[in-house]
Amino acid sequence: MDVQTFLQQYGFLVWIVILVGSFWLLFIRPQQQRARRHQDLVKSLKSGDDVVTIGGMYGKIKSVSDEKVNLTIAKGVDVEMSKTAIARKLSKSKQQ
Repeated sequence: MDVQTFLQQYGFLVWIVILVGSFWLLFIRPQQQRARRHQDLVKSLKSGDDVVTIGGMYGKIKSVSDEKVNLTIAKGVDVEMSKTAIARKLSKSKQQ
């Protein structure tokens, strides 16, 4: 079977495989990587970390439990929130 005969018989299937592969590479894989990085971030949270929430609040983690964190957002103002609401940690160099 030559290439032209193969493409005539299975061309549609080849295009479906290419389309599914492209969709996976462009959309599904990057989303899985972002989710994995966020899970790693949530697991690494500890008391004293400076963080930013998904709502844009900056604060310092006062305490961490299984699903919640206590975040100090101002002197004497502590907020309890879900660990998954933390968007990112601030590095020490960005704080100064």
